[in-house]
Amino acid sequence: MLKATKLKRLVFFLFSDTIIFSFSIYFAFLLRFNGNIPEIFTDGLILTLFCLVIIKLSLMWLFKIYRVPWRFFGLNEARKIFLVHLFSLLTFWLIYFLAQDIFNPFPRSAVFIDFVISYLLIGGLRISKRMFLDFSTKPRKGEPCIVFGATSKALHVLKGLKSGYIDFYAVGVVDGRSELVGTYCDGFLVQDKKEIVNLIKEYNVKTAIIALALEQDDLQVLFDELTGYGIRDVKLFSLVGKEPIKDISIEDLLARKPKDLNSDVVRNFLQNRSVLVTGAGGSIGSEIVKQCLKFGVRELVMVENSEFNLYKITEDTNDKRCISKMVNIANFSDLAEVFSLYKPEIIIHAAAYKHVPLCELNPHQAVQNNIIGTKNVIDLAKKFNAQKVVVISSDKAVRPTNIMGATKRICELYALNSNETGACEIVCVRFGNVLGSSGSVIPKFKALIAKNKPLSVTHPDITRYFMLVSEACQLVLQAASIARGGELFVLDMGEPIKIVDLAKKMLILSNKEHLGIEFSGLRMGEKLYEELLIDKNDVRTEFESIFVTHSEPYEISKLNEQISTLLTLKDSEISACLKTIVPEFNHQLNLKG
Repeated sequence: MLKATKLKRLVFFLFSDTIIFSFSIYFAFLLRFNGNIPEIFTDGLILTLFCLVIIKLSLMWLFKIYRVPWRFFGLNEARKIFLVHLFSLLTFWLIYFLAQDIFNPFPRSAVFIDFVISYLLIGGLRISKRMFLDFSTKPRKGEPCIVFGATSKALHVLKGLKSGYIDFYAVGVVDGRSELVGTYCDGFLVQDKKEIVNLIKEYNVKTAIIALALEQDDLQVLFDELTGYGIRDVKLFSLVGKEPIKDISIEDLLARKPKDLNSDVVRNFLQNRSVLVTGAGGSIGSEIVKQCLKFGVRELVMVENSEFNLYKITEDTNDKRCISKMVNIANFSDLAEVFSLYKPEIIIHAAAYKHVPLCELNPHQAVQNNIIGTKNVIDLAKKFNAQKVVVISSDKAVRPTNIMGATKRICELYALNSNETGACEIVCVRFGNVLGSSGSVIPKFKALIAKNKPLSVTHPDITRYFMLVSEACQLVLQAASIARGGELFVLDMGEPIKIVDLAKKMLILSNKEHLGIEFSGLRMGEKLYEELLIDKNDVRTEFESIFVTHSEPYEISKLNEQISTLLTLKDSEISACLKTIVPEFNHQLNLKG
């Protein structure tokens, strides 16, 4: 009987509003006549009451106020109720001027008095339960926490904590901005962040919820400050996503967020086009696929050699525009059949062997997949009159020290020297590591933490560039949109990250600092520092995160002969031949101590 339903709520509010509207009009007449309404105005009172009640109830319905539960009543609803009373007043005056003889004699000031009384009573009724819920003293459940940031987001967080959204209760609101310290946020006195120490001592606080929108660098600084105070559980609040309050992740701390991402540019480039993506099931390829679908391609051919990866991206997309083709790009005839059948306009070449140690142990396969695969894609794109080919390259192609990097540099040379005037436009885009890609350091560390094992870092000084895969892929597509053929684009990946610092942060985030870090020594072909070649000689494009860098021309016929030679060599002979093509290749065979 007492359980709330939509119908019960509607009946309750219709009944209570009718009583309030009627009382408000009667009380307005009483005030107008100092508590004694002359009999001559009785008919006008009844007629006014009848008209205004109907008008107000009708407008309350039109403004959908009866659909709002008590607990969701807020400023937006208060504004709507004000508009209801304003339009009711205007509507009544229109009726009055059209039919004055019916109302007269009539005290016109009474409707203005009613406006104020009615608005206060209707709004007061709806806010009463909110006030009771917000200020009622319930037993605290869960763990104590502090909310960092006296913002509108903090109000959402505090409301969620009161409603039991998560098993925490707030013991204080903290902010680093002096102009906000000493003010109140939902009943909490905003304290300076130096008071965090006292809150920890008094309430044994271990959790902080950040209710601020911060750039990645500022978020890192704040995270370090909070952990320095002794906080070990840091959460983020966001109005975007399924989970408003979530644990802060290593991706949140490391993600560089380019400010020049332009969806319109990418949409204009891809919309209603036929696109082929190689390596469609890989970390980069799968994100490229999803963005192509998002930006409105007409047809998407997904080329992938791994059965599982192709199955997964097919299931993930589940889009009738997608065509799944299990093809090894090193097999020219099989790939040619795909090009002949679908004749794609744009090709995004993301297929590659990327793991340095595996390429070191299997140099012939690295040459086959990376170099021959790229050559086949470019040659077939030209043969079937594709408009544009985008070859995704790597920072490891810059002054390479390993087989993988040398093969990627040769891919760049072949792509950039295959352009012909008025034909297919072929470009390369070079960038560093993407956060969380398969086989990369972050998933590896997560797996070790899950097994309660120490984190293995090859060298205390090793650094890498990182970017979110979604942002890197959109920048790749933006670069492709402005390409005219022959360019080597370089993405600005920000500052490199020390892997040992990344490991320490991941241990703190998982509250497993006791696992520690072990140094294993550099692996075969591994660099201490990756390079992207963004220097003063590089040209910034119209997008501040995309540069065009210089690449020496290479005679394509000579390169074809050298590639043919590579295919005839034994594994032990490939490194020397790669160096003849890429003189800056300095093969680091084994740097382990």
